[in-house]
Amino acid sequence: MKEIKHIDFRDQIARNKRNSFFLSLVVFAVLIALGYTIGQFVRADFFGFMIIWIIFSIGYIWVSYYFSANISLVAVGAKKADPKQYRQLYNIVEGLSIASGLPMPKIYIMQDPQINAFASGRDAKNAVVCVTTGAVEKLNKDELEGVLAHELTHIKNYDIRFVTLVAVMVGLISIVSEIFLRSLWYGNRDNDRKNNNAILLVIGIALAIIAPIVVKLVQLAISRRREFMADAGSVEITRYPKGLIEALKKIKGDKPMKVNQAVAPLFFSDPTKSRIISLFQTHPPLDERIRILEAM
Repeated sequence: MKEIKHIDFRDQIARNKRNSFFLSLVVFAVLIALGYTIGQFVRADFFGFMIIWIIFSIGYIWVSYYFSANISLVAVGAKKADPKQYRQLYNIVEGLSIASGLPMPKIYIMQDPQINAFASGRDAKNAVVCVTTGAVEKLNKDELEGVLAHELTHIKNYDIRFVTLVAVMVGLISIVSEIFLRSLWYGNRDNDRKNNNAILLVIGIALAIIAPIVVKLVQLAISRRREFMADAGSVEITRYPKGLIEALKKIKGDKPMKVNQAVAPLFFSDPTKSRIISLFQTHPPLDERIRILEAM
């Protein structure tokens, strides 16, 4: 049997931070390249219209981000956890918050028999942690600590803010591409200018078609990187990877959850149990997460 090379959780965290930053630069570079190429031959009035849509898009995403916790909780029908009924849950979150140097988040319960959890909120002071009833009932203390430490790491690393920034750039690329491609149907551009920029036009069309697909794949890759980083962060807080490993193994036997696709990426593990190839998933495969944790 092949020996598993030891992985230091500090190296894992640092590696995933670098990868996330690099992938974000890729998205930004695509945005700049697309904007520059289109800007070489598109009329000013088109960009005036595009700017309006960009401002609207940023405003929409900012509102979604600012009220992210409330939107997420309403979407899954979560209720605030009763401190008396869920005393152990409160004690675990309180202890982990102290260990991680975070203010204690508000705790919510989602009525679902499957094991899962998620964190949301625009910053540590406005964070919430939501846990399914299945997680509370099926996980022992060490396993629940591992899952909750994972979620607190998302809060500590400002993952919601980071992912929102990436979402803004991805959204802008999609909007710019869509408006540009639609504008090609209307003509009304100077023919000489159009002919002189024929190569740029072809490049612009190619970028407008390919860029949204590429940056979406990059966005998904960033999401997976942040999940790996949160797993390592859980080990850093608890110093006990086995708890998280056992929780992931129990999740493997769970059935899919019925949740809104918009909030599915927030969860500790993919609630839909999607069978599509990992390249198009928001979460890393459970077996890969377990393998890396076992090497820590």
